[in-house]
Amino acid sequence: MQRQFEDLVLGSIELFCLAAELQSFTLAANSASVTPAAVSRAVARLETRLGARLFVRTTRQIRLTELGKRYFEQCRQALNQLADAEREATGQQTTPAGQLRISMPTPYGHYRVLPILAEFRANYPDVTVETHLSNRNIDFAEEGFDLAIRGRAPRDSALIARKLEDAEIVVVAAPEYLRRAGKLNTPDDLAHHDCIQFELPSTGRNLPWVFQQDGETVEISTRGGYGSSGDALAGVTLARNGAGVFQTYRFIVEQDIANGALEVALARYGGCSRPFYLLYPHARHLSSRVRCFVDFLMMKLAA
Repeated sequence: MQRQFEDLVLGSIELFCLAAELQSFTLAANSASVTPAAVSRAVARLETRLGARLFVRTTRQIRLTELGKRYFEQCRQALNQLADAEREATGQQTTPAGQLRISMPTPYGHYRVLPILAEFRANYPDVTVETHLSNRNIDFAEEGFDLAIRGRAPRDSALIARKLEDAEIVVVAAPEYLRRAGKLNTPDDLAHHDCIQFELPSTGRNLPWVFQQDGETVEISTRGGYGSSGDALAGVTLARNGAGVFQTYRFIVEQDIANGALEVALARYGGCSRPFYLLYPHARHLSSRVRCFVDFLMMKLAA
């Protein structure tokens, strides 16, 4: 294998990543015990090598260019893999360490994963966890994520998908709204109610509502004067404050149902669910921190 990187280039990449993480040449220099001028020269060497600017510099701050962001994510992932390889080769990888990055939908993050992260880090204190809460699909390679949680199995055969759970779906509304607008007896009654809409980021279309009728799952398109996109928690907040009826995951509204802020409607037609999957790339070598986190989530969440 022909050598592509000199020691100076690898050192420059490390200083570049430090500056990108800390958003400061001075802070990066302090962290690496070098001078700010040394960090500046390292970044300049990389920019010359790449023929492109990595930072936009002003007198007060630095910020990554779009190319710089992509380069940073891939360099950070590569440096983490090198650190893992060195720990394993020297027998230090028995204790998982390093940064783990996971992307997940906002509701699932808030109600399922974030509440148990403290327990994970109590077991593995040398692992730092960076969470990204969004409903958009991420690019593992370009954005440097280790894991993702999504509401459907991927079409990409390069990804491993492990089902975490089938999450129950319920229709809820505030008691005051139901007193004002009238009870719901069948899904057909939704045509006369204000149904809060949620737009799917992947399609740009409103998510159909699902029910069990005569032993079959049926989809119903609903209408209403309120809509949200990107974050299903907006629909819950609207429903809680009397704006209308909303279909969502039971795990999001369990507390609201228990304290009476929301009531379950159309329970006779319930029983539907949607799956959540844990995704990660196929790889011969998974770092110990990723393996431990996968095992932890499967133990805590998988049905």
